[in-house]
Amino acid sequence: MSAPGPGELALCGLPGELVAVDAHAGGEHGRVIVAGAPEVPGATMFEKMRRLASGHDDIRLRMLREPRGYPAANCNVLLEPCHPEAVAGFVIMEQVEYPMMSGSNTICVATVLVECGLVPAVEPVTRFALDTPGGLVRVEVEVEAGRARQVSFENVPACAFALDVPLEVPGFGTVSVDLAYGGMIYVLVEAAALGLRLEAGEARQLVRAGECVKAAAREQAPQSHPDHPEVPGPSIACLYGAPSGPHADQRNAVVVSTGELAWDRPDTFTGALDRSPCGTATCARMAVLHARGELALGTAFRNESVLGTVFTGRLVGETTVAGRPAVVPTIAGSAFVTGYARYVLQPDDPFPVGYTVADLWGAGAG
Repeated sequence: MSAPGPGELALCGLPGELVAVDAHAGGEHGRVIVAGAPEVPGATMFEKMRRLASGHDDIRLRMLREPRGYPAANCNVLLEPCHPEAVAGFVIMEQVEYPMMSGSNTICVATVLVECGLVPAVEPVTRFALDTPGGLVRVEVEVEAGRARQVSFENVPACAFALDVPLEVPGFGTVSVDLAYGGMIYVLVEAAALGLRLEAGEARQLVRAGECVKAAAREQAPQSHPDHPEVPGPSIACLYGAPSGPHADQRNAVVVSTGELAWDRPDTFTGALDRSPCGTATCARMAVLHARGELALGTAFRNESVLGTVFTGRLVGETTVAGRPAVVPTIAGSAFVTGYARYVLQPDDPFPVGYTVADLWGAGAG
């Protein structure tokens, strides 16, 4: 069965209807809303993101919480681009924030645009630009028989904020971390320093450790986006270590928050692992390695998830961001469409913005 075309993705006029294509990149869910979202004004995608968050956050809650979502879900809203070179714009929604950029979600969006005919597919490579809150992203999609086999894109600049920062982390003692930006603001820490291995069976321990490190970093070493000081961080944690085999150069586990850590409840954690290798974490890690002199321009960096999926990163240039030294990274990976759906909201639905329950969402759910 072929993918539905643009006409088949049109609205049918059902109550509260949002037309979406579900996909995953490296195992990480990335829903793409292709019709039904409101028109959002703004001179830039960053402005549109802020207005979507302030005026239409019910869409994020409805799509990411139960019964339509789950803790590790992501959602992307296609919008009219602001940049003249872009064929489309999109805003990324996660459980507790609207990120400036996301690698796995960019790969999902590009795949959906090509496979559903929302941009003309050219074989063997389709090239276009996407407008994101973090900036313009140039994309190349390898296309075969109408399928998007691999997506590579030049990400927004990445930079290392600080290296070898000592943090006092309750339950773990003094831990050395790096702080960097790769499209989101990261705190990066070696998993072995926390007594952990990067295995899917340790997911709960990895989540708790990542949330504790993130909370300590926000308290002891806060950062903000170089161009947008109103975007605080770090908002996400990356635990890294040795790969599982010669097919990768590093393995990592990225902890995405699903709520706020309660310091008066040391057993409380509200987060989930990114199922993919995470594109923005890969970029942040490459920026750190380059700042240490350990990753040269043009060298492939294969980053592995706890599922064993791999994104390949590469630094293709040096630049500056708000006066800071920065690098220009690329990310390559594949996405797979998993379904086509029309989400509706009946007027008497008791959960118009969804719900969270502690068995899945952690003790802070409600």
